[in-house]
Amino acid sequence: MNAFTYSYPTKVYFGEKAAKTHLAGELAKYGKNVMVAYGGGSVKKNGILNELLEILRSAGKNVIEFSGIMSNPTYAKVQEGAEIAKKNNIEFILAVGGGSVIDCCKIISAQAKTDRDIWKLEYSEHGQPAEFIPMGAVVTAFGTGAEMNNGAVITNEDKKLKSALWGAYYNFAILDPAYTMTMPMKQVISGSFDALSHCMETYMGSPRNTNLSDEINEACQRNIIANLRKTIKDPDDISARSELIWAAAMAENGILKIGKVTDFQAHMLEHQLGAYTDCNHGQGLAVIHPKLYRHMLPEAEEQFARLAVNVWNVSPNGKTSAQLAEEFIEKLSGFIREIGLPTTFSEMGIPENTDLKAIADSTILTAGCCKKFTKEELLTVLNECRI
Repeated sequence: MNAFTYSYPTKVYFGEKAAKTHLAGELAKYGKNVMVAYGGGSVKKNGILNELLEILRSAGKNVIEFSGIMSNPTYAKVQEGAEIAKKNNIEFILAVGGGSVIDCCKIISAQAKTDRDIWKLEYSEHGQPAEFIPMGAVVTAFGTGAEMNNGAVITNEDKKLKSALWGAYYNFAILDPAYTMTMPMKQVISGSFDALSHCMETYMGSPRNTNLSDEINEACQRNIIANLRKTIKDPDDISARSELIWAAAMAENGILKIGKVTDFQAHMLEHQLGAYTDCNHGQGLAVIHPKLYRHMLPEAEEQFARLAVNVWNVSPNGKTSAQLAEEFIEKLSGFIREIGLPTTFSEMGIPENTDLKAIADSTILTAGCCKKFTKEELLTVLNECRI
């Protein structure tokens, strides 16, 4: 295990009615002017927003709503939110939704406190923002675990890049599994696979030998697989949803990453696919993972073999490490088909004329991946994903 420093700033309130129980107490710590940010309006239709607004107004807050945050939040939307925050002297941001809303607000929080361009600051000047508007998150869609870290994935449409930016940590996060009951099942499945992907991407990093972080990771993967199956079978199973929302949080609160240099090559490739196509993130990962993993087989054989046995319950009797590694990919591919995720770009509706070479050429090559891919190899993977 590598040397590490671990500190976690976000307070988590978990359980049914967590907002009613804890939100007012948290709001008392912050200023009067509050921005409530959300996406396309589903939280209005299902009553969650009204419930939260009632708590905010009972706490004496002046509320400014910021809506329309898209599933792949753009840098232009960040700037729009930052301008509204500045104009209204916003003292606290409450993000209500899933990973897209939560990510977008992390960068709004930073951009609203500076006149410098955050993208330029981080990518050209290699700096980091130092001041932020305090924030809280109410999670209504699980999968990304975005409330657990200060990283955000933002699409810069001008630059044709879907990339990470670093903003504020949330002061607190409310995880009420009952709020996720309004998620469409397609979103439940896609988000849960994203959480599984986060676990695998961390597991495949270095060092390659098993450590405590990896053993906890294996448990998280087993949990996601089992409880997604339960949720598909019974969408009203609140216990299964409770496990899924916490597993997604565990995947991104740093615990699984302790002592690791993570992989995330599949994510980097999918992010650029999203920059060019605005596709569903979890679906893109489902298509890419098995294809990418086949190219990683020689280098990742030991880790794949462990996952086959410890996560997918493959018997190791009479099998070589290479055979077990192959079985892991087959098990993963079978699970993707079982839960109804696409296995090709054509199934996702991605146009045939999509510029896959431009996507490969603009993809970040990650240091932690056990195989050092070239841009040409990533293009081969993308072409294999077509059909």
